Amino acid sequence: MNRIVSVLIVIILGCSSTTSLAQDPTARERELEELVRNLADRIDQLESRLGQLKGTKTAGNTEARVEQLEQSIQQIKNERPPDVNSEEWTKIKKWVNDGTTLRPHWKDGLQFTANDGSVKLKIGGRIQHDFAYFAEDGSVERRLGENFDDGTEFRRARLYFSGTIYDDIDFKVQYDFAGGDADFKDVYLGMRGVPYVGNVRIGQFKEPFSLDELTSSNYITFMERSLVTTFAPSRNTGVMFYDTVNDKRMTWAAGVFRQTDDFGNGTGGRDYNATARLTALPLYENDGKRLLHLGVAFTHQNYEGDSVRFRARPEAHLTPRLVDTGNFSAEYGDFILAEAAWISGPFSLQGEYVHAFIEGRDQRIGDPNFWAASVQASYFLTGEHRPYKTSSGSFNRIKPLSNYDRNGGTGAWELAARLSYLNLNDDGVEGGRLKDLTLGLNWYLNPNVRTMWNYVFADPSHGGEVNAFMWRFQVAF
Repeated sequence: MNRIVSVLIVIILGCSSTTSLAQDPTARERELEELVRNLADRIDQLESRLGQLKGTKTAGNTEARVEQLEQSIQQIKNERPPDVNSEEWTKIKKWVNDGTTLRPHWKDGLQFTANDGSVKLKIGGRIQHDFAYFAEDGSVERRLGENFDDGTEFRRARLYFSGTIYDDIDFKVQYDFAGGDADFKDVYLGMRGVPYVGNVRIGQFKEPFSLDELTSSNYITFMERSLVTTFAPSRNTGVMFYDTVNDKRMTWAAGVFRQTDDFGNGTGGRDYNATARLTALPLYENDGKRLLHLGVAFTHQNYEGDSVRFRARPEAHLTPRLVDTGNFSAEYGDFILAEAAWISGPFSLQGEYVHAFIEGRDQRIGDPNFWAASVQASYFLTGEHRPYKTSSGSFNRIKPLSNYDRNGGTGAWELAARLSYLNLNDDGVEGGRLKDLTLGLNWYLNPNVRTMWNYVFADPSHGGEVNAFMWRFQVAF
């Protein structure tokens, strides 16, 4: 403190001498004496205040903290920098720069990608939780002998692990736990870039038949697929060859499959399917915001037990089946399908038609022909469009222009309507006919979460009407 006072006096004296050169010496001495007295009083006040502060707890804590900080700073200064050439650092740098080191990241799901891109892995799943309320004519329940009970269910609860290994090998393992057990879904191994054939897939997966069936349940417009998929073979175990041509403006796929159960097992000697599909994009503009999709598919199915059965619900999974042929004698079936889709910005139009030619084994039954058709339209109120996957000729994940959030994001809103018709009456088979009208409202909160509201009006030919009101909450990643 005395040193500070001395410095102040010197400064004041210097300043005073500089500014008062022309003043009277006596006046200067009196001025200096007055300044010194004022400074002395001020110093006494400061020393008194400093003494008070030193006697308080706050001052003590402050001094202790300052001392601790000074010690920490000194310790850091004394530490030696790490040796970047040490063995440990060499191992770390090698691991970081290795092309096969996996980098975790999020892209609509948890993914792991090697630095050189040769390995790509993904862990994902889906939860689809449904609620349903039914209003039906009593005649329908009496005819079926079943009740239309309101209910709720986990329509799908799946986990999967998939990826690409060293660019040319891909795989997927997917299990569904809905219903209380673990069923196989997609379980396969594939090879890419095989000479002359393009790509090969071996295992259990969907046969290449029907645009609606091949579009994932995560991305379909309605809670349930149309009545056309009554004839779709869906998942079986087999070998499929597939590829794209003409700069991905066309896709083709063909395979041979065994008809299997929910665990990929099949033992029937003649239970084989041969299935093929061809799609084309006569029009594809603006990254798919405007396109025309056309496709045809064919499947030949042998029936080991010399019998077959076709039945369908009214596009509402919690209802009983409204049309049913029961088991009837048949040797094989040939199914021909035509599909089309039109996208123009937020508007989309999609339709399918399938005709089934069944070779009967009973003169009373004959050779019945069945058919089904559907047409649907949708419109995004918020301006999005249905994304198209050129590698498979199917539709992909909806990504809102603005995700829902607390700051005013709205997500994507979609209105949709569909008409479906199924005819299971021909020759000696009286399975019934079914007409469905489905209205839908979809809210996509973000690319991984959506909620759906569906109303289904079902009109079976045997009389009686069914009204279904359904709601789904979905998380898919």
